[in-house]
Amino acid sequence: MATSLIQVFHSLRPPTASSTATTASSLRNSQTLSASLQVSLGFRSSVDFNSCGLKGCFGPSSARSRTWAMEREREERTEDYPQEGDSVDAVDDKQAVSTPQELLERDFAGTPYVPVYVMLPLGIINMNCELVDPEGLLNQLRTLKSINVDGVMVDCWWGIVEADDPQVYNWSGYKRLFQIVRELKLKLQVVMSFHECGGNVGDDVHNPLPRWVTEIGQSNPDIYFTDREGRRNPECLSWGIDKERVLKGRTAVEVYFDYMRSFRVEFDEFFEDEIISEIEVGLGPCGELRYPSYPEKHSWRYPGIGEFQSYDKYLMKSLTKAAEARGHSLWARGPDNAGSYNSTPHETGFFCDGGEYDSYYGRFFLNWYSRVLIDHGERVLGLANLAFEGTSIAAKVSGIHWWYKTASHAAELTAGFYNPSNRDGYAPIAAMLKKHGAALNFTCVELRTLDQHEDFPEALADPEGLVWQVGAECCVGCLHSSG
Repeated sequence: MATSLIQVFHSLRPPTASSTATTASSLRNSQTLSASLQVSLGFRSSVDFNSCGLKGCFGPSSARSRTWAMEREREERTEDYPQEGDSVDAVDDKQAVSTPQELLERDFAGTPYVPVYVMLPLGIINMNCELVDPEGLLNQLRTLKSINVDGVMVDCWWGIVEADDPQVYNWSGYKRLFQIVRELKLKLQVVMSFHECGGNVGDDVHNPLPRWVTEIGQSNPDIYFTDREGRRNPECLSWGIDKERVLKGRTAVEVYFDYMRSFRVEFDEFFEDEIISEIEVGLGPCGELRYPSYPEKHSWRYPGIGEFQSYDKYLMKSLTKAAEARGHSLWARGPDNAGSYNSTPHETGFFCDGGEYDSYYGRFFLNWYSRVLIDHGERVLGLANLAFEGTSIAAKVSGIHWWYKTASHAAELTAGFYNPSNRDGYAPIAAMLKKHGAALNFTCVELRTLDQHEDFPEALADPEGLVWQVGAECCVGCLHSSG
């Protein structure tokens, strides 16, 4: 740990220490907590960047980054791209000869202050809710403080705090950690982690769901997301039980709310003293608002399209109800031609060009599947605002960038993002986040399309295109809210 905290900070710090801007930038509205774009790198270092108070909204900066401006009152060209119908030859000569070096020499004087947070290691609190190596941590935090880091980010694991019995919470290790942070006059961003840690990229510890929950799962495995073959995924609870009293008399969202409310009461002084600056609310696997459609434990490998995760009995009951309401009871089923975890789109009848994803049934199923995702975010973030009234909240969304250059966007569809080439699947998510005043932490901003093409040309990935699409939705939301 002594190496990881400092190394990750230096990897995020810009070459000039006098500037507080980092390559892990985030879009955020400083006047209102509208849906915004935050970026996470390494150990999910998170920063706030006021972009929507400006006349235009600007994406993350890099050697290959592009400036994009959005205007409501009049049309204006983007700086790097000609308008549709323009001749490429007509682009200004000066623009044509600009170099990456010139882009790197941006002057940030007069721009808003950008706080820098460093993500703490996943295993800093053990399964007994004890702080691991407090002296080593103290030394590391002192070093971070000496180089002007604003604060740290930490997961509060549901499986540790409410481990043995319902509504019996042990916050002792986190209390000691927060006291150290406060003594050093640092700030905290805290993640409400309602998922299992372990088995995913970057996981170096194993924190399962609470034992009393896994005991319920042994007799009722439908509390977990389930694929077409009936394989369960115990990484998090199915959204099908959000309103089902199957957790010893409580629904899943009641369990989440009770946990958040307990945290708010336990750490009241840290909220009152504004030591805790933001709460990120876990909404699914890896804490992200998505279905667990590409689990490595089920032998998924990049760039497989993944599988739909709607086969537990509670989600199937929801699908049946939706199909009957449409007058098509035969639609109460998942697609039977969507391939498997490691399929490619063109190998399937559902995701291939002209495939069933764009049929009447396909559009019905995908609309229902994505609506379940958005409704889950609505419910949990609404309760988070009740628990943390007056504190900024955030949600994390995974950047599913592979197969983005195909018509169906298959990997996004299985993850719950209804975003084929003929539909904008992120506008409803941005609208939901804006409604609840939540920031959007987006996960693939550091990736570059050219790099993906060189490493995995078969994946037809376009992370930059995806980032700009999502960023555009956030900027439009900011412009509308300020209008």
